[in-house]
Amino acid sequence: MPGLLVQVGATVMCSHGGQAQPSTPNPRVMVSGQPTVLLTAPYLIAGCAFPPPPNGNGPCVTGQWLSGTTRVLSGGQPLVVNAGTSICTPTGTPMMATVTQTRVTAI
Repeated sequence: MPGLLVQVGATVMCSHGGQAQPSTPNPRVMVSGQPTVLLTAPYLIAGCAFPPPPNGNGPCVTGQWLSGTTRVLSGGQPLVVNAGTSICTPTGTPMMATVTQTRVTAI
């Protein structure tokens, strides 16, 4: 699925407004002077507003991208793109890359 590569400084949020940051940057590929993120790197989420049990099953704690690049790889691994799908735990809702660099698109 084509999309813009997601870099470490991109704004990634859970569906409830929590800020998500990648746990491991990929310094082998840089965009806009910042490292990209491999598909295998989990995201850590802080500030999720979803209520804990018994009112909800939140807040979101971690997130994982499920789909990313298929033709552009770094060290044999796919990269995260803003059009990819993701999931947060424990809520099962997606993460969204709302602000990314705009120069590099990958498939």
